[in-house]
Amino acid sequence: MGKLYIVPTPIGNLEDITYRALRILKEADFILAEDTRKTGFLLKHFEIEAKMFSHHKFNEHNTSDNVVQHILAGQTGALVSDAGTPAISDPGYLLVKHAIEAGVEVECLPGATAFVPALVNSGLPNDRFCFEGFLPQKKGRQTKMKLLAEETRTMIFYESPFRLTKTLAQMAEYFGGERQASVSREITKLHEENARGTLDELFAHFDAKTVKGEIVIVVSGKVEKEIKKEKKYKKD
Repeated sequence: MGKLYIVPTPIGNLEDITYRALRILKEADFILAEDTRKTGFLLKHFEIEAKMFSHHKFNEHNTSDNVVQHILAGQTGALVSDAGTPAISDPGYLLVKHAIEAGVEVECLPGATAFVPALVNSGLPNDRFCFEGFLPQKKGRQTKMKLLAEETRTMIFYESPFRLTKTLAQMAEYFGGERQASVSREITKLHEENARGTLDELFAHFDAKTVKGEIVIVVSGKVEKEIKKEKKYKKD
């Protein structure tokens, strides 16, 4: 029987790929890529020749079973996403689930993912945190915001640069404009930025400029003084 490897790839700086990841990509019988053009650039840079197939959110329901059958037949597959660790707000979960159910051995390599450096760079408490990924764009967005307003752990979100100021404004509305937060963009790249402050301050900062790149928002959880203030308000 073969094996399925989950292989993280750099989120910007190509030097962040590991020796082990390069070895697995070289040895794999086939590579499953979210975007074969982007992965092709990575493979070319490291002089890796391998069979490559598309595996993304629009076809993973149809391709997962076929991939599992190839691995059961003895082939080794490597799953990569455009950047970072597959299945973290990227395709991968469904394939891993099907592989495990079929008895296929699955191994995820350690490596790059955007939210870890963003969390550490934020300066906010990181002993307990929750990863929320992308917020719903329309249906359920307000409900989600209301629920998260009561969250006491540090919260981590992914966001598009086109929706950043809208999201910061909504967070200020539901969490309070004085809530501490951090916005990281272009992590590991030449123009990396880590902006810290209140939600109101961050909104003003990014509303005054053109925003590009992948975004990670880190927001502090509801602190005890906020909870006590609410209880006092309700009591009065």
